[in-house]
Amino acid sequence: MSDLSQLEWEEQLEADDNAIILDVRTQEEVDEGYIPNSIHIDIYKGQGFIDEVEKLDKSKNYYVYCRSGNRSGQACAILGSLGIENAYNLEGGFMNWEGEVAE
Repeated sequence: MSDLSQLEWEEQLEADDNAIILDVRTQEEVDEGYIPNSIHIDIYKGQGFIDEVEKLDKSKNYYVYCRSGNRSGQACAILGSLGIENAYNLEGGFMNWEGEVAE
């Protein structure tokens, strides 16, 4: 797992043709806006989160974010424990995101 600054995360994501963006916030948070093309799996679903993550393609690179960067850091650790080698945490989370936003 790597913690990446907003700039590093966005630059690496743009250059990565094997990338998947993963939003681990609650549905209420997602309803307020999200990074385009992201997959939503709420980390607060506990075992449900793990079940969903286990279905993901382990050969992909995952760019993970939450509201502030804390839950996405935990999510990256979980992804790593489930065999996903490349997970990148967005430092500062969606709260500090300056890129494109979808609603």
